[in-house]
Amino acid sequence: MAILDRFRIDDKVALVTGAGRGIGRATALALAENGADVALAARSEDQLQTVAEEIHKLGRRALVVPTNAAKTENLEAFVAQTMDTFGRIDIVINNVGGSMPKDFLSTTEKDFEGAFHFNVTTAFALSKAAVPHMQENGGSIVNISSSIGQMTGKGFAAYGTAKGAMTHFTKLLAEDLAPKIRVNAIAVGSTATSALETVLTNDAVHNAMVEATPLKRLGEPQDMALGALYLASPASAFVTGSVLEIHGGITSANLDLGIAGL
Repeated sequence: MAILDRFRIDDKVALVTGAGRGIGRATALALAENGADVALAARSEDQLQTVAEEIHKLGRRALVVPTNAAKTENLEAFVAQTMDTFGRIDIVINNVGGSMPKDFLSTTEKDFEGAFHFNVTTAFALSKAAVPHMQENGGSIVNISSSIGQMTGKGFAAYGTAKGAMTHFTKLLAEDLAPKIRVNAIAVGSTATSALETVLTNDAVHNAMVEATPLKRLGEPQDMALGALYLASPASAFVTGSVLEIHGGITSANLDLGIAGL
C-alpha cells in the first residue's frame, strides 16, 4: 500500500459531534474527502445541512442529526440513527465541548461540574454507545482535548481540569478497548473559530495571543482536522493511548485574562 493510501478511510462511517462549524466541520470534511460517510451532530440544523451539502459534493453520504449533546440520551439516539442509516460505525470524533475562562473565585460549582459534563461526560457517553457497534470491525476514537489540559494558565480551573480529565480518559479507554479499537486525543491549541470570536475581535487580544505562540499564528480548524484524519486512519495503525499536540509550540496558556477583560 502506498504511503498516502494509508490516510484513506474509504467506505468507513464516522460520527462527528460539534460538526456544524469550526474544528468539527473541518474534520467532517477531511474525513469525507478521504472516503468516509459522516454522521453529523450539533445544535444548529442549518449549519449541519450546509456541511452535509459540502460532503455530498465530495461524493460521500451525510446524516444530519440536530442534537444537544449535553443531554447524553441524545447521543444514544445519534448512534442509533447512524446505525439505521449506515449500518456500521468505524470512527468517533468526540469534538463537542468548550468553556470560557473565568477567574477562580468567580467560578461556581455549577461552572466546574458543567465543564466536566460538557467536555468529558459527553465523550464517555458517545463512546460507550458507539463501541458495541465497532467491536467486530475495529475502529478509532479521537477525542478533541486541549493543550490547557496539559499546561497552566490563569482562569482555566474548570475547563483545564475537564480537558486534563479527558486526556487521561483517553489513555484509560485505550487500554480498555485494545486491540480492536484505538483511542487517541488531540491537544488543541488556540484555534481561530467562532468559539474564540468574543476575544479575537479585539486586536490587542489577538496580537498578544499570536505573540505568545512560537509559530506566530493561531491554529486553523484544518490544522486540527489533519491531525484527526491521521488518528482516524490506518496511517496511525500503531498509535493508541496517545495525545497529539497541535498548538503552535505554546508551553502555557496564551490568553491573558487581563488583556481580554475576563
